[in-house]
Amino acid sequence: MKNTILTLIALLSVSTFVFAQDYPADYAGQPLFGDNCTSILVSPGASADGSAITSHTCDSWYRTWMRWLPSVEYKNDTLVEVYTGLMHTEYPGSMDGVKVKGKVRQKAGRTYRLLDTAYPCLNEKQLAMGETTYGGRDTLRNKDGLLMIEELQRLALQRCSTAREAILYMGELAYEYGYGDGGECLTVIDPAEAWIFEIQGEGSDCVGAVWAACRIPDGEVSVSANISRIGSLSPLQEPAPEKTRKGKKAEYKPLVSDNVMASRNVFAVARRLGLWDGKTEFSFWRAYSGPNYEGEMKNYAIRELFILQQVAPSLNLTKDLDELPLSVKPDKKLSVKDVSNLLGSYYEGTENDLTQLMRVPKKGRQLFSKEKWEDKDSIVSSFANPWMRFDEISAYYAMTGDERFDWVRTVAVPQCAYSTVIQARRWLPDAIGGVCWMSLDNPGQSPRFPIFAGGTELPSMLKICGQHRYREDCLLWHLRRTNKLAAVRWGICRKTLEPARDRFMDKGLREMPLVEQMYREAAKQEPDKTAAMLNDYTADFVGAVVLRWDELYLSYWRKFWAGF
Repeated sequence: MKNTILTLIALLSVSTFVFAQDYPADYAGQPLFGDNCTSILVSPGASADGSAITSHTCDSWYRTWMRWLPSVEYKNDTLVEVYTGLMHTEYPGSMDGVKVKGKVRQKAGRTYRLLDTAYPCLNEKQLAMGETTYGGRDTLRNKDGLLMIEELQRLALQRCSTAREAILYMGELAYEYGYGDGGECLTVIDPAEAWIFEIQGEGSDCVGAVWAACRIPDGEVSVSANISRIGSLSPLQEPAPEKTRKGKKAEYKPLVSDNVMASRNVFAVARRLGLWDGKTEFSFWRAYSGPNYEGEMKNYAIRELFILQQVAPSLNLTKDLDELPLSVKPDKKLSVKDVSNLLGSYYEGTENDLTQLMRVPKKGRQLFSKEKWEDKDSIVSSFANPWMRFDEISAYYAMTGDERFDWVRTVAVPQCAYSTVIQARRWLPDAIGGVCWMSLDNPGQSPRFPIFAGGTELPSMLKICGQHRYREDCLLWHLRRTNKLAAVRWGICRKTLEPARDRFMDKGLREMPLVEQMYREAAKQEPDKTAAMLNDYTADFVGAVVLRWDELYLSYWRKFWAGF
């Protein structure tokens, strides 16, 4: 009975976070925004240990179940189905709300095993991807295109082993079968390189795609957060129009240089739709994305600026810039933990930190006195949390009249389904070199656990999505109910929750050399058992996470019961 009551109270404490943005109906070619994801990209030369790093926060109502999708051997060329709706199912195998959009050809041969998350993210060859939606202009979208971004990711991870190969293959698939999604950005890495890839449809009258990709210079860091970031495509130049026989599609011929690649039509489509005059220097984001979600003609907003400011404070980047560099050299090289901390940030201590406005008198002053007190006589309330709902913000505004109480999209958000920080390490075998540091729910609160590229099986608690209903057999809810409860008195609860979160990251990094050594020894003596060893390590790590977050959950209720 006691557990039932606690569960009901926990459910009442959980809010659904849906953020909508209104746009003027009379804006022709208005952007379609999905303010839902952040992806930080680190080239090998910019990371503390030489690994390439990509990341992704899946910040909306997407499935949290995941699995290893096994490799398949095709003896002959085969047609395979592609879908829409899989990102909202409750468990593997569910077809509720799923539609088959069509079929694409798979060549004879073996596919690679991949980590099948809502947006597939890692394969056995250390090829990894992050994702962020930027929407682009609505006039570019063509729903007759066969492929959604998540299916492009899956197909590329099944067939490719390098970032360059994956980008060219996704471009070829979109050219042949059509791209039916909105503007999307993928941050793509292999052990040697880091690339940013952006793709859109090419208009309501053409079933195809326009795309561009830029390699991040080694030693630099990039970020994309629901805004198109790619500008100049130099040294690429607009090719002469191709002549083809009527009714016959031209051969797939992308524009390729060492560090920049693009679809052959990238200039022509912009010219045809009046998005580029053909005289000024071509800019991909200006042509295909337009104003950001704050209504400014810029290739960044608050998240991109904040993250690059933290990474390279010496550059003195400010919001007065018309265009933010695609990538910057960091003042110090970034670790996996650094990237994780950035994904969990909420502008603490800056002008955009709403908690700084929620203040109460210092101890010793009369709390209910009519005497006015100044900020110097106050402290931040323990009730203050950086993830206030709209109604909470409105209430504080109504009470104080302070116009600074306005919703600001933080990097970490409570509506996050899951987030990844993935590293690819060229000096190690693929199976142990590729590591996905996974987290569910709010990345500012939840711990991370490692999933290795050589794994083949995940704990059962990861095979259930927690978005549909409360389920204790799902890992998401063991984290979410604790995190939501902690936010009620964040000023107090963070003192135990944040150290617990950080200890799991430190534990994984501290034990990594031992896991690598154990893998090497097993690979020599019992190579058929290496996958099981990696699976077991992940399962034990997840088990420890569940135990600790359940302990925190009960401890917070005891404190609430005591009136703290």
